[in-house]
Amino acid sequence: MKQKTSTNEAETVFTNAVAITSTDEENSAFANLSASLTEIRKLKGVIGYILRNNTSAIIDLNEQDKIIQYAVLSTQMHDSSQEIAKQFNLGGTESILVEGKNVKVLCMSVGENKISVFMEKSATHAWIIKRILL
Repeated sequence: MKQKTSTNEAETVFTNAVAITSTDEENSAFANLSASLTEIRKLKGVIGYILRNNTSAIIDLNEQDKIIQYAVLSTQMHDSSQEIAKQFNLGGTESILVEGKNVKVLCMSVGENKISVFMEKSATHAWIIKRILL
């Protein structure tokens, strides 16, 4: 499905993902991260991801009815990890991994882009970090 606007053209292709984009020209880093996350999404054990910046967001999750809960969790994790890093003088953090009983979430910031990858606890996150940072 393609969506076009009158003055500035913005193309959005929907698969199983929900995409929210602005009419501004796409950020190349955002586009590259989106392509990487599309590949990562195919890995066994990956439940989905959220990629967002100030003007755009892509959400691709197995459980479409829980998008809001995943989005709130993702935002709170990014904000909390930044606050903790500041309080303990950790400087910049490359990635944050939060593990629950059955699921874990990898949070990363790459420039202005914030990434959250949701996966089963048994999934390997080290390769995902390397793939995102390429």
